[in-house]
Order: sequence, then C-alpha cells, then structure tokens
Amino acid sequence: MKNNEFKHELIIDIINGMMDWVRVIDKENRIIFINKAMAECIKDYTPGEICYKLIGRSAPCEGCTSRKAIFEGKSFMKHEIINERIFSVMSSPVRNDAGEIIAAVEVLRDITEIQRLQDRVLEQNQKLQDDLTIAKKLQCSLLPRELPKDKVKFSFVYQPCEDLGGDFLDIFEIDNDHIGVYIADVSGHGVPASMLTVFLRSSIDKKSLSPAKVLSNLYRDFSESNFDHDVYITVFYAIINLKDYSIKYSNAGHNVSPVLFNTDDPDRFELLIMPGIPISNWFETPEYTDRNMFLSKNDRLFFCTDGIIELRNSSGEQFGEDRLRDILFKDKSEPSGTLNRIITSASNFAEIDDSRKISDDITMALIEIN
Repeated sequence: MKNNEFKHELIIDIINGMMDWVRVIDKENRIIFINKAMAECIKDYTPGEICYKLIGRSAPCEGCTSRKAIFEGKSFMKHEIINERIFSVMSSPVRNDAGEIIAAVEVLRDITEIQRLQDRVLEQNQKLQDDLTIAKKLQCSLLPRELPKDKVKFSFVYQPCEDLGGDFLDIFEIDNDHIGVYIADVSGHGVPASMLTVFLRSSIDKKSLSPAKVLSNLYRDFSESNFDHDVYITVFYAIINLKDYSIKYSNAGHNVSPVLFNTDDPDRFELLIMPGIPISNWFETPEYTDRNMFLSKNDRLFFCTDGIIELRNSSGEQFGEDRLRDILFKDKSEPSGTLNRIITSASNFAEIDDSRKISDDITMALIEIN
C-alpha cells in the first residue's frame, strides 16, 4: 500500500513539475484535478467546477477534444485560444483497472510565441515568393522574342528546375545580314545563378562580328566584377551570316557541343567542338578563337545545356545524347514541334510529374536556315 502511495505521489509531483497545464475531466465535464502550473495561472479554481467555465466560457468548447477522447477512446489534439493566448490541447482517455474510460486528461501547451513566429515566417515566405515571382517574370522577359521569319526558323525551351534558372539563351539581329545566338549555363541554381544570367545578357556585346572577341570582353567584365572564385558561366556563342550562309563560333567552356545537321541529308552532321575557358576569374587573359563553317539551306543548329542529356529515370539511367540525336535526325516537323517531341520523350523517360521534378535546368534551342 505504501508503495502505491509513493507511486501516486511521485506521479503527482511529476505532473506538478510540468510547465504545461494539465487537468483531468470526468464524463460530466467536471474538473477533478489540475496541476500546479494551471492553478497558478487560473486563481479561482474550485474542485468539481465545469471545465469550460474555468477558462471563462459559458458553453462547451466547439469540437471538445476531451468529450471525443472519452467517447471514442483515443487521443485528439486541437488549438484553443484562452485569455488571448494560443494553446495546443491534447486530450487522451483515462481508464480504470477494468479498462473502462472514466475521464480524460488534457495537456495544454502555450504555443503563442511559436505560432506568432510561424506566422511571421509564413509572411516572410510569402513575400519572398512574391519577389521570386517578379524576378521570374523579369528573367523570362529577357528571353528571345521574335526574329524575321524569312531568315531563320527558331524555337526554344526554357525549363528551370527552380523558380529561377541558371541557364540562359538569346538570339538577336546584329545587322541585316548577321544573327547572334548564345546558350549559357551558370554555376548553381536559384537566385544567385539567375542574377548572373542578367549580368550575362546586359554585358554581352551584340555588335561585334567576332564571337571570340565577345567572349574575351565578357571575361574581362566578369573578372572586374569581383565574383567569387567558384562562380562561373559557360557560354557557346555563334554568329550566323545569312548573306554568305556561314557560321562563326567560339566557346567559353560550354560542355555540350551544338549540333549542325540536315534531316534531308543523313551525311550532314557536325559537332561544333571548340575548347575554351568558362567565363570566370580563374585566369588573367584566356584566349578565345573563332572558327568558321559554311551552311546549307535547311541546315539545322541545335543548342542545349546538359540538363536534358543528364535527365535520369528512377533507375538512374540518363536520357543521353543518343536518344536526343535520334529525335533530332528523324523528326522533320517545325523546330517547335521537334523540341516538343524531345520534351515529351524525356518527360516520359524520366517519369516527370508533380511527385518527381527535374534536378537541373533544361534549356534547348533549334534554328533552321531558310
């Protein structure tokens, strides 16, 4: 008997030592016990008082968890506002030795400050999301719009893996006879990478007819901007001469070589391979060189970053260059149709849906010479 009394007193001492409020309510909504923490905060308690009256209410609480615990025999939790404070209320059934439910025990934890902090975090997150939405619209507004359709056919795909992407591309008229086009991949993702795409577009020289000179000037501007050593941009830049049907290009470390091909001529295939240092601050004055190649009517130029090639399925297998080129060489639809077919094939391959997202930005462009 003394041992049972000791255990009872020990349990009471433990409950009274809790900072949370604890009370026990019988089947008639009468309070048969409250712990020390609750008694100190609610001064006018008398044993047997109706539970909701103790917290200043004239009617039972809506969705009373204690009643549910007593009648359904399991624990329930909800939030309640008591004296302008927010409490997390956990109610659990209390059983006698025969297993019959005779009461409910409530544990009330004051979560007011936690809730206010969560609300502030949600507000800040919403503000950040709104800012990201504006930044995304700005970044998308910098993507290419229109080109004279009598000169080239052009289409592109731009799918960042986050709200903001680190890939970028542009195509533009330099003059009546020349079109500039570049594709770039910035180290990292998200906001920092997107800011570099803005730097790229604003810094690249759209008047020079030498891709190598453009990349050299871009490297100089980047180095003078004091970016971190681990930040860099890979850029493949080409100029298409529509007067003599030629292309001049240079490369700043872009690791996916553009493809020159013709769907009407299976022997017409060329990888535009060119070494080069990424736009960075790794070297003082890297050298870039121009390379020339003649084009034919209906030639196609395909540019991409490594996102589409390295897209993996659930087994870890990459989509790869072979699948990509198979579509390019066999599909004779308009450039937009060809790119849509690539995206559909890659999405099916990698099982991309709401539960499985792409892990890297996907950017592609397809140009057909008229």
